[in-house]
Amino acid sequence: MFNAALRAVRPVVRSTRRSTPSTAFRALSTTTPRFSGPALPSLFGEGAKAGEIPSDEQQATGLERFQLLGEMHGVEAFDLEPLDSSRVGTLEDPIKVFSLDTSRIVGCTGSPAESHELHWFTVKKEKNRRCPECGSVYVLDFQGVEHHDAHHH
Repeated sequence: MFNAALRAVRPVVRSTRRSTPSTAFRALSTTTPRFSGPALPSLFGEGAKAGEIPSDEQQATGLERFQLLGEMHGVEAFDLEPLDSSRVGTLEDPIKVFSLDTSRIVGCTGSPAESHELHWFTVKKEKNRRCPECGSVYVLDFQGVEHHDAHHH
């Protein structure tokens, strides 16, 4: 009885067999997803036309282009101002370090400025950081978007 049932099903099974494995039919997405809303400004220059020498605006990419576009619009792209060195930061009143990221590298020269060698260390959002030389306390003044860096490793 079982063999008779198999004989009845065998032609259907043969017709559904494929000559190529099913992994060959995987969809490969080569287009980027499209989202609604305005597009972000491109960090790639358009490049020079054939036979021309490109200008900085045409060939700059990445952070260099970001800084160049900021200068063109009168906006400072990076915060290069020195931190407050007129006082020593304490646990009750630490020196605040502005950041759009959850961590920032800080250099301490002591208080008053240049009172000891420059020490570099990382200040993180979760914890205050103390300079190993002068004991000044720094805290991150995080102004960025929460979980915006979830794709970083």
